[in-house]
Amino acid sequence: MTISITAKPSARNRPNNALRRTFAELRQARAKTPAGTDERLTAMELNGRPITIDEVSRLALTGFGHFTSMRVEGRAGVRGLTLHLDRLRRDCRTVFAVDLDLDRVREYLRKAASDIDSPIILRATIFDPNLQLGTPGAAAEPHVLITTTPARPVPLSAARLQTAVYTRDLPRVKHVGLFGALQHRAQAQRNGYDDVLFTAADGTVSEAATANIGFIDADDRVIWPEADVLPGTTMRLLSQTRDEEVVTQPIAVSDLAQYKAAFLTNVAIGVRAVAAVDDTIWKPDHPLLDELRADYEAIPPERL
Repeated sequence: MTISITAKPSARNRPNNALRRTFAELRQARAKTPAGTDERLTAMELNGRPITIDEVSRLALTGFGHFTSMRVEGRAGVRGLTLHLDRLRRDCRTVFAVDLDLDRVREYLRKAASDIDSPIILRATIFDPNLQLGTPGAAAEPHVLITTTPARPVPLSAARLQTAVYTRDLPRVKHVGLFGALQHRAQAQRNGYDDVLFTAADGTVSEAATANIGFIDADDRVIWPEADVLPGTTMRLLSQTRDEEVVTQPIAVSDLAQYKAAFLTNVAIGVRAVAAVDDTIWKPDHPLLDELRADYEAIPPERL
């Protein structure tokens, strides 16, 4: 697969300092930052070089692409790297009807994570800056945008969720169309909650804005909602660690009180306890939650 490299931008098209920041500059800036400071420095590169304003604006204006985010545990690597790469391959075929060069993607990921010892969130976004708003079905040439930000310490405090009736477009694809999910998250936060939990019109639970949700039943089994959701890598890895059958079943909001605990999963938060969904409240210290965290953290990372 050929990856087009844009010519050096003109002065008026040249990227600003924030977008021109290289991963080397990011590492230097982090080295000068006191330990424990969450400075949220972000580096962005397209196809291994600094991205231009014109290129990133195409992604912002069309919102047509897909991505995966992974937590890089310093030099150790990424839990579930194979799952992340498989997702990129599968979603690229769905969104752009072409195959993705995973060796090149992995090269860019490796470059972004090189010489970084602290945990980071590495995101690979696949899009084509040459596609126009009116012709998204034209022959696509996938470009690889790599961004990196510091990872938050985990575990996070228990989350309070507010339900909302909503289903993401093409739920099984991790695409960049996040407006609806973020709008519902924003409304939940304005109402005093930490995040949103989506349900179908019939009141059955599906997923949070950017995380899967699991429940612990009276028999200490992990139950996942039977719904059209994004199959998260953390959820899938966690299911593989359990010495029990993976159970999915319809879960109604009206029945949540029968469960002993609930938790969220994604790569940024790992396993996060849920303290409440609407008026249903749980104690966030269920012993199985610590066991799930330990199981997840024991999964060997894969080298980039």
